[in-house]
Amino acid sequence: MSSPIAEFLEHRRGDNFGLHEKFLNPQMVRVLKTIGYDRTYTRARGPYLYDAEGNEYLDLLSGFGVFALGRNHPQVIAALTDVLQSELPDMVQMDVSLLSGLLAERILRFCPPNVSRVFFCNSGAEAVEGAIKFARYTTKRENILYCEHGFHGLTMGALSLNGEHVFREGFGPLLPGCEAVPFNDLAALEQALRGRDVAAFIVEPIQGKGVNLPSPGFLPEASQLCRKYGTLFVADEIQTGLGRTGKFWAFEHWGGEPDMILMAKALSGGFVPVGAVAMTSTIMDAVFNRMDRAVVHGSTFSKNNMAMAAGLASLQVIEDEKLVENAARIGAELLAGFSALSERYELLRAVRGKGLMLALEFGSPKSFGLKAAWNLLETANKGLFSQMITIPLFKNHRILSQVAGHGMNVVKFLPPLVIGDRDRDWILSALDQVIADCHKVPGAIWDLGKTLTGHALKAKAG
Repeated sequence: MSSPIAEFLEHRRGDNFGLHEKFLNPQMVRVLKTIGYDRTYTRARGPYLYDAEGNEYLDLLSGFGVFALGRNHPQVIAALTDVLQSELPDMVQMDVSLLSGLLAERILRFCPPNVSRVFFCNSGAEAVEGAIKFARYTTKRENILYCEHGFHGLTMGALSLNGEHVFREGFGPLLPGCEAVPFNDLAALEQALRGRDVAAFIVEPIQGKGVNLPSPGFLPEASQLCRKYGTLFVADEIQTGLGRTGKFWAFEHWGGEPDMILMAKALSGGFVPVGAVAMTSTIMDAVFNRMDRAVVHGSTFSKNNMAMAAGLASLQVIEDEKLVENAARIGAELLAGFSALSERYELLRAVRGKGLMLALEFGSPKSFGLKAAWNLLETANKGLFSQMITIPLFKNHRILSQVAGHGMNVVKFLPPLVIGDRDRDWILSALDQVIADCHKVPGAIWDLGKTLTGHALKAKAG
């Protein structure tokens, strides 16, 4: 039996933006057209995207970290094909599947000894929602702590732990009992824990919004404080896990003993959404403590065979291709290159990151001409300068990147873990040219800045 997909792809190619403008989110289409990102991609392989004209783009966004293996990895495709062709029973529900057991077994090989159980779900946000419920039930406490500027998802429970106001505005009231503490502030954390009414402290080992790294003692000491006050310590590794930072889990750089580890994104292999909560047996046994509670929390599609096969194949690729080691090596070389650029360019104020989770932070320059131009942008819209990096990187050098968060001049790179020496050199050369051009006032990039300023002021007026 033939499928209509090939016909759709052939005859409706180029209709992407029209369809989205009419039937989905027209504001997203406006954004892409305004910043010149309205390309029609027709093919993808590894870290590269290809448009209708055959131009090659280096993807340093990787679907917000989903494509750690790159796109369309043949080993994951083979695993999914095997499942499709095997006519396996799937989601019988009154059954337990083999593939979910195998994936849980494989995940736990990478976890600390105290973590010995796995709960599967469909996404990172669902993993956060599960962690909230598990923590509350296990501890019989209501309150959840999270960090300022943290990001844990956009469903209502996860949104209640979101440290960025722009995502929360207008969606309240949110989940009660959720309180923010400053990232890297152990004194504030202990003060919040003293009442012994906090079920869990949920923290990203490296904050995705801004790529903020913890101080050396923060995570291990936070873990100890949680244990002291009877609070569960939850590591949100949804973006940082599975090798992204040059360790399998980001918390391994500093230590600490999580009671729960949240994962998703890269576990999918870039094909089938999957999330998971790895936890201690104490938590699992507390929540699912009787036969009549065996289904007290779950998700219809969570252990489907395609997702489980994608997870198994992804972990195999990470090991076989030594992607954790590659992330550590290429990431260190990129960071060294970024540091060299920061010594030459006054607009580049700081570089930071671990492995292939990297950031460039730009700040107000000292020279008069640059400072005046900078202030014009910042007055129009705080954080606007970072677009003068990402847009030329894309339009002139075919590198796809992102701003690290709302209202901040931080450019973030989350490349696939498969990038190599050629890609490293491509990134460093392109950045050198773009940042150099930003130091030329007047110049083409500052003409772009004027255009962006106009759009920002128009948006404010509207």
